[in-house]
Amino acid sequence: MFLTISTTGTAGNPATDLGYLLHKHPDKAQAFSTSYGTAHVFYPEADAERCTAALLLETDTSALLRRGRGKGRGGAPDAALAQYVNDRPYAASSLLAVALSTVFSSALRGVCNARPGRAAAPLPLRVEVPALPARGGAGLVRRLFEPLGWTVTADPVPLDTAFPEWGDSRYVRLVLESERLTLAEALRHLYVLLPVLDDAKHYWVSADEVDKLLRAGEGWLAGHPEQQLITNRYLSRRWSLTRQARERLELVRLAEADDSEVEDIDNAVAEETEAEEKPAPLAEQRRAAVLTALHASGAARVLDLGCGEGQLVRALLKDTRFTEIVGVDVSVRALTIAARRIGLDRMGERQAARVRLVQGSLAYTDNRLKGYDAAVLSEVIEHLDLPRLPALEYAVFGHARPRTVVVTTPNVEYNVRWESLPAGHARHGDHRFEWTREEFRAWAATVAGRHGYDVEFVPVGPDDAEVGPPTQMAVFHRDDTEKEAKAA
Repeated sequence: MFLTISTTGTAGNPATDLGYLLHKHPDKAQAFSTSYGTAHVFYPEADAERCTAALLLETDTSALLRRGRGKGRGGAPDAALAQYVNDRPYAASSLLAVALSTVFSSALRGVCNARPGRAAAPLPLRVEVPALPARGGAGLVRRLFEPLGWTVTADPVPLDTAFPEWGDSRYVRLVLESERLTLAEALRHLYVLLPVLDDAKHYWVSADEVDKLLRAGEGWLAGHPEQQLITNRYLSRRWSLTRQARERLELVRLAEADDSEVEDIDNAVAEETEAEEKPAPLAEQRRAAVLTALHASGAARVLDLGCGEGQLVRALLKDTRFTEIVGVDVSVRALTIAARRIGLDRMGERQAARVRLVQGSLAYTDNRLKGYDAAVLSEVIEHLDLPRLPALEYAVFGHARPRTVVVTTPNVEYNVRWESLPAGHARHGDHRFEWTREEFRAWAATVAGRHGYDVEFVPVGPDDAEVGPPTQMAVFHRDDTEKEAKAA
């Protein structure tokens, strides 16, 4: 990814002042580490008449793969290949915007103690981005930048110059020119609008992205004719965040129109009444539902099958009714993290005697798991390929045979209520499947009938009248009536 910023100057105001404004010396080539690679800053030209600063982001494709959000089942058929073959190393995106804010953070804020007058004054600026994804084409590029005082050249990049009949790609070569903007204003425009044009954030979009957007958009976003598109795309179409951003932008617009402060307008409700009780995260609700089911069963010795990093094990340890807790996972790394999270090496002797963490695969029978009161499979079955699910069923219900088995799994019908989840995508990149309520109930009923269990179903999370709860839970109780009849 590559971007250049150029300016011109005179003997009294040399162009090399750009180095002061960016806090990067023109005589040096510097490298900065980012979450996704290395950002290089250098100056292809630097004299009194003209100075150009270049930002080259050299992405670490392995880091992109490790940190990238998985598409899950139901994604595009080439999703797995797209993790390795894509335009990320070459085309400007949110990753370049992150590099801009990391490398030029002081310049973004307009801070320059060495040249405060130059930082506050408009400069003759020319910005070039050789490869910019533009979902919406050159027309959208102009609609975004021209209202901000830029002269825009957005030349579409052909798919293949040897085959002009193939048409243009979704990329443009962008050139922005202006003599009306400060450097800080220019950088803030780029910080927001590069990812907007790419229409893809390459990191998790959380609530603090609203604050970042409003800081970078101060002075221009509230009155921008494409404000709605900008907020929608920048915040990855998370409707609650975009609504919050637009409400705050409207307050800014009203305050500017009334020549007053935002605080003077947004004062209808006293601060102490604004705090609202937030619902517990779904993971906490899920653990609470599991604990309730275990309490109702009277279980004292419990297996956490597929315990992962030990969140449920830690919750079980806090309740003295559970006298023996065994966490099982195939991943040694997960068990190591679990041991650290529950403080296994710091426990007293009596507490440590209550818990064990063991490595094991749930696809194989294991005599160590026999004889327990209850077993929990919380968000586990959906990580198995469907052909391997019968092996887990027999290992747990046929061989280990605890009196109670608690199983939770996502309800795929509820996915339409997740504002940040694209249509057709699973909740996690490693989910091999996600079942509807009918599919889950059919599976659970079959397993219960085959292995001598009764089963009941419990919703976890808000139970939507149309699509059900986000998590579905089945509680299996072993039916020992036949065994008791034979004993009699």
